[in-house]
Amino acid sequence: MASDRVHAALPDPPSQIEEENKEEEKVFGNIFAELESVDLPLGTTLRSIYDDQPNAHKRFMEKLDARIRNHDREIEKMCNFHHQGFVDAITELLKVRADAEKLMGQVTDTDRRLQEAGREVTAQTEEVIRCRIQQRNMATTVEKLQLCIPVLEMYSKLKEQLESKRYYAALKTMEQLEKVFIPRVSQYRFCQIMAENLPRLREEIKEISMSDLKDFLESIRKHSDKVGETAMRQAQQHRTFNSAVAKQSSIGHYTKPVYSLNGQTHTQNGLMINDDTGDEEEADEEILTAQDLVDFSPVYRCLHIYTVLGDRETFENYYRKQRKKQARLVLQPQANMHETVEGYRRYFNQIVGFFVVEDHILHATRGLVTRAFTDELWNMALSKIIAVLRTHSSYCDDPDLVLELKNLIVIFADTLQGYGFLVNRLFDLLFEVRDQYNETLLKKWALVFREIFELDNYSPIPVETEEEYKLVVSRFPFHDAEIEKQDFPKKLPMSQSVPQIYTQVKELIYASLKFSESLHRSSTEIDDMLRKSTNLLLTRTLSSCLQNLIKKPHIGLTELVQIIINTTHLEQACKYLEEFITNITNVSPETVHTTRLYGLATFKDARHAAEGEIYTKLNQKIDEFIQLADYEWGMAESDGRASGYLMDLINFLRSTFQVFTHLPGKVAQTACMSACKHLSTSLMQMLLDTELKQISMGAIQQFNLDVIQCELFASSEPVPGFQGDTLQLAFIDLRQLLDLFMVWDWSTYLADYGQPTNKYLRVNPATALALLEKVYRGMKDTSKKNNIFSQFRKNDRDKQKLIETVVKQLRSLVNGMSS
Repeated sequence: MASDRVHAALPDPPSQIEEENKEEEKVFGNIFAELESVDLPLGTTLRSIYDDQPNAHKRFMEKLDARIRNHDREIEKMCNFHHQGFVDAITELLKVRADAEKLMGQVTDTDRRLQEAGREVTAQTEEVIRCRIQQRNMATTVEKLQLCIPVLEMYSKLKEQLESKRYYAALKTMEQLEKVFIPRVSQYRFCQIMAENLPRLREEIKEISMSDLKDFLESIRKHSDKVGETAMRQAQQHRTFNSAVAKQSSIGHYTKPVYSLNGQTHTQNGLMINDDTGDEEEADEEILTAQDLVDFSPVYRCLHIYTVLGDRETFENYYRKQRKKQARLVLQPQANMHETVEGYRRYFNQIVGFFVVEDHILHATRGLVTRAFTDELWNMALSKIIAVLRTHSSYCDDPDLVLELKNLIVIFADTLQGYGFLVNRLFDLLFEVRDQYNETLLKKWALVFREIFELDNYSPIPVETEEEYKLVVSRFPFHDAEIEKQDFPKKLPMSQSVPQIYTQVKELIYASLKFSESLHRSSTEIDDMLRKSTNLLLTRTLSSCLQNLIKKPHIGLTELVQIIINTTHLEQACKYLEEFITNITNVSPETVHTTRLYGLATFKDARHAAEGEIYTKLNQKIDEFIQLADYEWGMAESDGRASGYLMDLINFLRSTFQVFTHLPGKVAQTACMSACKHLSTSLMQMLLDTELKQISMGAIQQFNLDVIQCELFASSEPVPGFQGDTLQLAFIDLRQLLDLFMVWDWSTYLADYGQPTNKYLRVNPATALALLEKVYRGMKDTSKKNNIFSQFRKNDRDKQKLIETVVKQLRSLVNGMSS
């Protein structure tokens, strides 16, 4: 129908229409072929239908309808062709259906019988399958458990190690768990929990090991005293042993061993020797080491733990810091340390114990402490030790304690020197301690000397028998041929203090020698030290004691004389002291640098002081007698005899100078001359006393009698050795003055004044004037009392006029001298 509409619309001629139709058929044929092809895209084809010509859509639809009708006719033809076959096939299917139904029944029955017959097999098969699955699961479980069991075993081992405090092994176990075992089963939750717990366990181990280290540090602080005591005791034993070995001439050079931690001893040249020598007692005695006294395992354990944990530096810094703090505590002495030797011993023991432990740590560990660190600690400690010893030794006034301190310092230095520590400064300190020791010795000996002087009777030593004489001579080098020839009993010139002092000086030399022991000094240095100590004793201590003794008020002239005698003998004994020191040190006194003893000067000074004190006390005694003088200055006539006080004084002087016979001649002569001069001066001062206003001629006559007794005493040679009238010259001034008044020879005095031949040459005009004025006033006073008899006193009036004339002339002489 569509095609009919198309043909009706075309007015073209038939031929043209046919050509166009062919062409159009061809185009639409291609289009339908494209449309029927499912592989080609339809968009371009459909677009070409609408884009070619007008009414193309309409013609396409017409062609499409025609195409459909053609296909329908072809389908109908095909169906007509196959219809019979289809009917036959359906007929056959109907026949087969009955057979199929019959077959279906048979199959169903067979299936039912098979199901019934296979139900038991199925059940058994399912059981087999279940068993196979279980077996597979068990095999898998076993396989996994075999992987997990080592992990659990290692973790259990870790717990046991932690409980038994085997922390280093525990850390190794943790490392194996982390690196080997846990990675194999890391998918399991318990392994993850384990892995999470390991860091916490490590921290716990660090804390526990650090706690153990703190306990160790506290323990070592408590045990340092014992460690140091053991080390110093063994060092002392070695030193004693070496001293004994050195005395054996059969043994050559021997290197000094020192205490060691490991049972061996380090020598000063670095060699190692076995500590098998010594006394049988020492051989039997077990040698204690630091390991015997201190458990070092906490240090090793903590060091290993921190090393494994990669935190060794932190541990080293902590350990060194704590040990520095402990070092400062150890170096802090007790306030009363200087009171007893035990205080010093505890102080040294703690320090030695500290450094013995550090030396052990230095050698037993690698790098925990270094030699530089220990040297730094030692230098710090050494400065503190020296400062402490300087301070505390200065408080010590007991020489025995200072000596014990010196011995402790020597053992202390020897002990630490064996561990490689430099101790030169300690030996230098010993020289300061030696000075302190000498000072304490001098103080002690000062008390000894004072006691000797207080107990001395200051009289010659009586010797009854030869044994007593030998006993004295054995204590003091006394030799006197004359005394030795005398029969017993006899007396030695010195008092009992002389041998006692000589013995005490030797005792001080021995005491000083004790300090010089073990100081590693040469004989020359020891000799020098002994001589210096002895010189200090003589020049300071003994000299001071002698000076104080001489100045004591209760020491009289007799005692002073004996002191002079004693010092003379002590001075002579100084050469024997030098020989004594030489015998000890074997150093010849002719050596260039040998110090000489200064005893000669000491005893000379003491003797001079005693002599001066004799002069002073003698003059004081004379003054005491002079004070007893009671002259009647207005007496008319003398008593005709010397005054009682003066005779007593002369008797005293005689007895005193008899004692002086034991003194050297010049001392006795000087004392006698000094006494006479002082007596003359005192008598002259008595006459010229300004408070004495008038003197009678009777008093002058009495005074003249006293002076005559003095002159007689001087001429009696109370002390031998004076030449001629030398001693009488002490009274020459007084004699000429009294002669001038007694003779009343003023004309001669005035006429010859200033002439060398003047027999009153020693009379000073001022002295004569002063005494003459007193006599003039006495005469005037007498004249007033006797005024009623003035007609009988013409001689006195003439004498007064003469006195007035002489006074004027004397004044002119005095004024001439002053101008």
